[in-house]
Amino acid sequence: MSDETAEFDPLQLDLQLCFALYSASNLVTRLYRPLLEPLGLTYPQYLAMMALWERSPQTMGELSRRLRLDSGTLQPLFTRLEGRGLVVRTRDAEDERRVLVDLTAEGQALRAEAMSVPGGAYCQLPLPHDDLVRLKAELQRLIDGLS
Repeated sequence: MSDETAEFDPLQLDLQLCFALYSASNLVTRLYRPLLEPLGLTYPQYLAMMALWERSPQTMGELSRRLRLDSGTLQPLFTRLEGRGLVVRTRDAEDERRVLVDLTAEGQALRAEAMSVPGGAYCQLPLPHDDLVRLKAELQRLIDGLS
């Protein structure tokens, strides 16, 4: 390798945006683990519950779009949540092809316990509030551009 090539290697791991995003995502997900453990939720289950706490019921298709997860990922996730008695899945009476996911009373009650999770996570992030607001806005611009 020449000196010029050694200075800039487009395959250098630490230069990759994808690797920075992947690493940050993994670390943030790990940060949530102890906060979600008392609720008995994994991070993807927590995201699904937040979507349902915003609006319930929703179709599996709506949840798939909202969470940016395919049905193959959502099916076992909701099977586990249903097994815990947090959600119930039913066929839409107007269109049998659609499956509705609704919160149970227990699923609705879990929301009160989850209220401390965002603040608990936020307090562990090593950036000032204004930086986090800007980062979230930039990430949303990236998501919107890629969508």
